[in-house]
Amino acid sequence: MKCVVLGGTGFIGSHLVNALTELGHEVTSLTRHTPPQNNILSSAAMRKTSWQIGDYQNREDVKKLLEGKEICFHLISSSLPSNSNKDPSWDVSTNICNSLHVMEEAVAAGIKKVFFISSGGTIYGEAQTLPIPENHPLEPYCSYGVTKLAIEKYLALFERLHGLPYKIIRLANPYGPGQDVNKAQGAISVFIERVRNNLPIEIWGDGSTVRDYIYIEDVIHGIMALMEYQGPEKIFNLGSGEGKTLLELIQEISLSIKPVSDVVFLPARQFDIHYNVLDISKAQNLLGFKINTSLKDGIRKTIAWQNAKQLKKVIDT
Repeated sequence: MKCVVLGGTGFIGSHLVNALTELGHEVTSLTRHTPPQNNILSSAAMRKTSWQIGDYQNREDVKKLLEGKEICFHLISSSLPSNSNKDPSWDVSTNICNSLHVMEEAVAAGIKKVFFISSGGTIYGEAQTLPIPENHPLEPYCSYGVTKLAIEKYLALFERLHGLPYKIIRLANPYGPGQDVNKAQGAISVFIERVRNNLPIEIWGDGSTVRDYIYIEDVIHGIMALMEYQGPEKIFNLGSGEGKTLLELIQEISLSIKPVSDVVFLPARQFDIHYNVLDISKAQNLLGFKINTSLKDGIRKTIAWQNAKQLKKVIDT
């Protein structure tokens, strides 16, 4: 298939590009640098992918990118849950408006299907039932979740109006090799990095919030399974189906690397929900999805990757 990956140099997108090229798909992605400044992409993926210089917020670049392609994976978001409420109008203009441009150009280009990575962690709001199924009420607490929901609704509208097929993954909290530890997202990777460097771990609230964490390889397996799915269902949760508190997460990391030096408790944030664990039975039953990497193994793999990265940095300098 001729695939476009919007966000092909990001954490999830880079792993997806690796998988798609390994399976023999033709992949094209936008980048501001040639070659992309990235330590996740394999040498084979770097070589096989067509890297188009451009900007996602430039509609002409998106139009050129989609011409002659069949599948579009949309993984780009300009905001994070932690900062989206600070400037909702910017969040809307950069995420919803640009996503609408993608949909319009996808229709014009004759794209056969759009795959959108939504947010299982923010779109539902506070859980009324656990685990959270796809038909749970949608009451996001942050602008990030609101924009994800709006994009989902516009995808449904574009299918009705223009016949643009789509599928949606509502993703839990992904982690693993290559995740940027300098962003305010990705607790496992950030915590590991701080423990490795003997720095205190900072958490918002008392550490009792429960989240669903999924290793990046399992994320990619889920996306690949959805790519093969030909059934009528549009929306799938993708997570581990199990919840861990932040304190349990810190304990697990301590067992895998070394005792945590210090934990700093910061005031709880208004947009942080208490419990979020996704019901993944739909993906299991219809896509054949399964978790191959336990939290313990995923943490160990992430530690090993960060250690190897640090060693390479030392050698290179």
